[in-house]
Amino acid sequence: MTRFYTLLADGVLVLHFSYVAFVVVGLLLVWTGYFLRWSFVRNFWFRLAHLAGMGVVVPESVFGVTCPLTTWELQLRLLAGGGQYYQGSFIQHWVHRVLFFRAAEEVFLVIYVVFFSALVLSLWVVKPRWSSGWRQNRSAR
Repeated sequence: MTRFYTLLADGVLVLHFSYVAFVVVGLLLVWTGYFLRWSFVRNFWFRLAHLAGMGVVVPESVFGVTCPLTTWELQLRLLAGGGQYYQGSFIQHWVHRVLFFRAAEEVFLVIYVVFFSALVLSLWVVKPRWSSGWRQNRSAR
């Protein structure tokens, strides 16, 4: 059973890493796509998901709420008989090294707010658009 909980915890960690990667890489893609004229970076649903992804992180940080994915992972690691970050599987060790670095809470808050501001700026400069298929389906009603 210990191995099962370790695998679940690793899965949550990979999900958490993927979430962060989506938010960070998404902003890079929006700006790169703007200059290279990639149309997908203006997709309304992509941009909404991107904004919502970061829109969850900033209030968590402002109000001192621990991310639910972090809480869930730690609970699974405790069930697996561990609980310490740098013991356990290969995935746990390396993803934690990349994802969780040490800094004061205020530093993270500033990073999140600046990043969120850049994301909002990107909404203004690289305006999202409804897909033409959505407009056609909507007007057919």
